[in-house]
Amino acid sequence: MCDYSLHTVSSRDAKIDDVLVSCRFPGTETRGFSTKDDPLTAVCLRPGTELAFEGDVRIKGFFFRRKVGAHLARFRQVDTNKPTEHHDALEFSNGRVVKVTDLATGQRARVLQMPADPATKRTATPVTIELRATQL
Repeated sequence: MCDYSLHTVSSRDAKIDDVLVSCRFPGTETRGFSTKDDPLTAVCLRPGTELAFEGDVRIKGFFFRRKVGAHLARFRQVDTNKPTEHHDALEFSNGRVVKVTDLATGQRARVLQMPADPATKRTATPVTIELRATQL
């Protein structure tokens, strides 16, 4: 997903092995992910997407950047009942949840895994089994 405040920014869906960079997009205060090769295009994550950051993740603070204490995260949405709040967040392997817009810029993360696409779920195929009785 891409947060509502990025609706004026061009975007694309994430792919496995994408190397993402946390950034701020021109014309908005919202932070998100782009790629080094295309910094003006927001890369949108689906809930359940797993990321591995190159180092301990840093978040913005008033005076100093703080560290999260982890580098593996799963994308999710929070505060979905609050329409004017940012919803995009990362849940880290240590249990900490951080909104994407609070990430310090310039951090790199690789997309490790994407959630299953519900549109491609397999459907059960009926199978007929013929049973034959045998005499002993």
